[in-house]
Amino acid sequence: MGNRTFLSYFILWFKGLLMGTANKIPGVSGGMVALVTGFYEELIYSFQKFNSKAWKLLWNRRWSQFLQYINFKFLFAVNFGSVSAFFTISLLLDYIMRPVSQNGLGYQISVWSFFFGMIIGSAYYVWDKITRFSRNVFLGIIIGATIGLYISFLDPMLPNENLWFILLCGIISVSGMTLPGFSGSFILIILGNYNLLLVESVNNLFYTILAIFNNDWQNLGTVTPEEYTTRVHLLKIMAVFAIGSLVGLVSFSKIMGYLLKNYHNIVLGWLMGFIIASLGAAWPWKSQDLNEQQQLLGYTRYMPEVGLEFYYQIGVIILGILSIVIFNFYEKKASKF
Repeated sequence: MGNRTFLSYFILWFKGLLMGTANKIPGVSGGMVALVTGFYEELIYSFQKFNSKAWKLLWNRRWSQFLQYINFKFLFAVNFGSVSAFFTISLLLDYIMRPVSQNGLGYQISVWSFFFGMIIGSAYYVWDKITRFSRNVFLGIIIGATIGLYISFLDPMLPNENLWFILLCGIISVSGMTLPGFSGSFILIILGNYNLLLVESVNNLFYTILAIFNNDWQNLGTVTPEEYTTRVHLLKIMAVFAIGSLVGLVSFSKIMGYLLKNYHNIVLGWLMGFIIASLGAAWPWKSQDLNEQQQLLGYTRYMPEVGLEFYYQIGVIILGILSIVIFNFYEKKASKF
């Protein structure tokens, strides 16, 4: 891990920003971004450091040793970038993808096409990282793709605000960071709580933070008692979701850290299978299934008509593929020096 400069941490923050943006887009995996941009394994091994030794250092108030042991500067840079994405670049993407009828730009298919291409390029990237192919590696690719495709076509559940289920959503959805190819936001759609956790609760947290900056600690930016009750309720939901996410991150990281250390190529095979399967969830040509409150329930996929627009989207897909291929080329070139 070594010593890093301020510029290095800024780049990590930016990579975390990209990861956070991917985490919010159903069908796209933040873990895939972490893998392709070169900090996935360090992320896994850093979260793996939240063990008995870390808690012992913390209990004995050996703050500097604790922070160094858990690789705090790295984790802070990446996760601060990831959180920043929810209030910055992901809002911009929402505006770009939102239909014109809803005061957006209406480039939803183009954005999906670009990420679709990135996923294809990422599959190539992982393939290139496998140092030794075996029957188990190919079996892992097949099994990973099968599991991923099965999840991609599951019917969504009904929304559920029970705190135990919110905790479970946090634990499961964080797999998008630890398992490249698994989209945490798409899993939340399957679990029925995408709107509650990644739209309503995130927006509520944003407005609460604004109210606190304006020194409105008493009403938290609300006007009526009903609004205040709703705000506090959503903050409680967000807190439970965050706890579940932290538990999931540490747990999944320990499992993935062990597997990467002992079965590196086989694990990459599984991850490649998951990434290939995520093409089903990230299929560009799909319409949103909304309820009466215009909340996202899922997607209906369709085959596009061949024409000028279709060829344009194919070009965008190719651009997405090239973005990963070019990155992989320069990464190899840089590693020689």
